[in-house]
Amino acid sequence: MAPLVTVATCALNQWSLDFAGNLRRIKQSIVKAKEAGATLRVGPELEIPGYGCLDHFLENEVYENSWDSVHSILTDPSLHDIIIDVGLPLLHRNCRYNARAIILNGQILCLRPKLYLANDGNFREMRFFTPWNRPRHVEQYYLPPHIQKLQGRRQVPIGDVVLSTIDTTLAAETCEELFTPNSPHINMGLNGVEIFTNSSGSHHSLRKLDERIALISEATRKNGGVYLYSNQLGCDGDRLYYDGCAMIFVNGDIVGQSSQFSLNEVEVVVATIDLEVVRAYRFAPSRGLQAVAAPPYERIELDFSLSHDDIDLPHSCTPRRPPRYHLPEEEIALGPACWLWDYLRRSKSAGYFIPLSGGIDSCATATIVYSMCRLVIAAIKEGNEQVIEDTKRIAAYSEKLPETAEELCNQVLYTCYMGMTNQSSKETRERAQALSDRIGSYHTDVNIADVYNSTRNILTQATGFEPKFKVHGGSTTSNLALQNIQARSRMVIAYYFAQELCEVRKRPGGGSLLVLGSSNVDECLRGYLTKYDCSSADINPIGSISKVDLKRFISWASTNFDMPILKDFIDATPTAELEPITSDHTQSDEVDMQMTYAELSRFGTLRKVNHLGPYGMFLRLLEEWGGEGKLSPREIADKVKKFFHFYQINRHKQTVATPAYHAESYSPDDHRFDLRPFLYPPAFQSWSFEKIDKRVEALEKRGQGK
Repeated sequence: MAPLVTVATCALNQWSLDFAGNLRRIKQSIVKAKEAGATLRVGPELEIPGYGCLDHFLENEVYENSWDSVHSILTDPSLHDIIIDVGLPLLHRNCRYNARAIILNGQILCLRPKLYLANDGNFREMRFFTPWNRPRHVEQYYLPPHIQKLQGRRQVPIGDVVLSTIDTTLAAETCEELFTPNSPHINMGLNGVEIFTNSSGSHHSLRKLDERIALISEATRKNGGVYLYSNQLGCDGDRLYYDGCAMIFVNGDIVGQSSQFSLNEVEVVVATIDLEVVRAYRFAPSRGLQAVAAPPYERIELDFSLSHDDIDLPHSCTPRRPPRYHLPEEEIALGPACWLWDYLRRSKSAGYFIPLSGGIDSCATATIVYSMCRLVIAAIKEGNEQVIEDTKRIAAYSEKLPETAEELCNQVLYTCYMGMTNQSSKETRERAQALSDRIGSYHTDVNIADVYNSTRNILTQATGFEPKFKVHGGSTTSNLALQNIQARSRMVIAYYFAQELCEVRKRPGGGSLLVLGSSNVDECLRGYLTKYDCSSADINPIGSISKVDLKRFISWASTNFDMPILKDFIDATPTAELEPITSDHTQSDEVDMQMTYAELSRFGTLRKVNHLGPYGMFLRLLEEWGGEGKLSPREIADKVKKFFHFYQINRHKQTVATPAYHAESYSPDDHRFDLRPFLYPPAFQSWSFEKIDKRVEALEKRGQGK
């Protein structure tokens, strides 16, 4: 019978270019794995420099510093007697590679470069690295001089290799390789590999964990084997949040899973496995026929056993367990909250400032900050030393640590209702105040009418022209210009308050606040916002979340956070409150946009995720929205053409959108995720629109029996 083996994978909260901190967390994870009896430890992708270094990967210094970290690992005796799989960038024959170093007892056994690079959406790995697009190819890598001296040799193998220990066989694949159709683990498994490692830098987006679990489960259910999935955790300095969730699978079943959202810096998952279970699983003759025909791998022989007979170690297999998923509403409550905490503590800022309008978007932003405070208080009660240290610095108004989320919120969250005499309603002001009272934020209420009137009068003084709102007989141009004055004034005031409120409150040590934006993904996609208004901020936790999901989140939070006040925000009509309120006119977002938020969400998905232009979108929506008792072809055509018209004329706004937490697959983030022109020809849609019109006419004639 095969002996039992104990293996470990981990989720680490690494920070790009934080070599000292990253090394400390790597070593801590290895020690924890050893203390749990593990003889194999797997870490996240590029964990030594941090995954999100971006163009810093073009700097040779990053590679030199990474080798210094490897030197520290090699020379630390406390890290011996365990196989270490650690991620770093490499220079080899003047090419840059995203690679793994496999280490045992102070010796580098081999280097395994990534075969297939992530190069879409948020990722541009081929901008920095070269793919090792040669499966099973192995050659020699010349070590840096100081590592040569330590190792007593000049070269180590580099390539797509398999490692054979005394009792089993293991091999590595990296992140994207799991998602490719012909994944390396297929041939590895046919070659007898029993333990697969995957070191990942996989970011959070809503409902994405389902895909990861499905892929790993399918891989090991078909192939048999043990799969160790490691992932980065936290905000490493960019828009992405890496959601951890390190996992261990055996023959399609989960036997270990770390938290998906956590304020912990190091999480280690350990499982004890009977390799006989893997060998018995691979019984099918059809597998054997494929195995004998599979291309061979070069093997590195190790005089080391993953199993041992230490009676103090566990001698029963870790049982399988059901996967743990979060509802999308919980993901919104937890993911952006963890991202905000990392951003706050690492930026050394004093807190956050939110212009609180009384609407659902700024309400959701404030509620996410409150969720962050809840997580921090829970971590303090659990004794998380890093969170306690960070909170002592950030919560500077009191000598003792805050004991409730409301106490912490009062120190780190500043909200302000910026009203206008004729445009702002009593209801929105009361909702803003009630929300602040519930979560404990430091709240101010100001009337910006003087700023608005002064700015408006400058044009009148210079030209003699007096602009008016449409309800007062003004033009569409003047109506929009007067709204934009208010919106942009709020942005200026927000930054002014963010710089001064800590001084107003006499915060020990001073400090300033980060301004949070609160425009959602649908508004940005439609361009229903003022360029450089209070949607312009330092960061935006909801900028990639749809209005539909935000409403679900607020509904969830009203119960789970015991915040009944949130129901008032759900029931309220979304409005910018930039036009005067009269007896027969109250501004409404969906009326202004000429489309609903639910429709915008669908347009966004079809445009980005399904890669459909105007005509393709029209055909798809004919199937979804058309039919008896539903929308007519002409109505669907009008909606599609309106969407693309407004997308075209407002596309420039997305180029300056506030950096936002990435959560939605149809995000129009222009900085990296959604790369498209921002100056379109006036008739860029005309060809497609003509095809839509011809199709509508043909359908109408058919319906009339002509």
